Amino acid sequence: MRRRLLFIALALGASAAQADNGMLYVGAGLSNDKLKDIAAIDSNISSTNWKVWAAVRPISLFALEADYFGLGSQTVYYAQVVGLPGCIDSCPISTRLQYKAFTGYAVGYAPIPLPYLDVFGKVGVARWTVSGGTTLSLPGGFVSLSDNGTQFAWGVGGQAHLGNFGARLEYESFSIRNTSGANVVSLSVFFNLF
Repeated sequence: MRRRLLFIALALGASAAQADNGMLYVGAGLSNDKLKDIAAIDSNISSTNWKVWAAVRPISLFALEADYFGLGSQTVYYAQVVGLPGCIDSCPISTRLQYKAFTGYAVGYAPIPLPYLDVFGKVGVARWTVSGGTTLSLPGGFVSLSDNGTQFAWGVGGQAHLGNFGARLEYESFSIRNTSGANVVSLSVFFNLF
């Protein structure tokens, strides 16, 4: 009986803490992504992409969050390569890469006394993938390139909410193999489901 009472008290306390914030919410927005020193194309990617995310916030100071976003793509055209077998004079070469990531975070909210504003920090993991390839203007002249990995990820940000709607600005960072890492700044809107 005591366990049931304790469980009910904890559930009611969590519900009361979420009256202003919402327990389950989803969001979508735009992100400005920067990937630097990409070894396969000897270049950087700086692009505007999309982001979707969902979170569960059982108590006002803590949430679990999952994000999925595109990190950008780029095609690099190289100068004509002379002397390749099968090329009469020279062969054009291009390499295209596309990056995406899925992240999972534990989010901690600062206990600030402003009812419509949240400041947060988050730590977790990022599962990134890169796909693409190099194309030569020869029959069968495509070489596939792909890689993936899981790295530590972190972020900080703030959000404002009124009723069931809100907006969020945040910064996230994580490492990607053969680059100097991903830096993502995003602006999202979100909706409290309950």
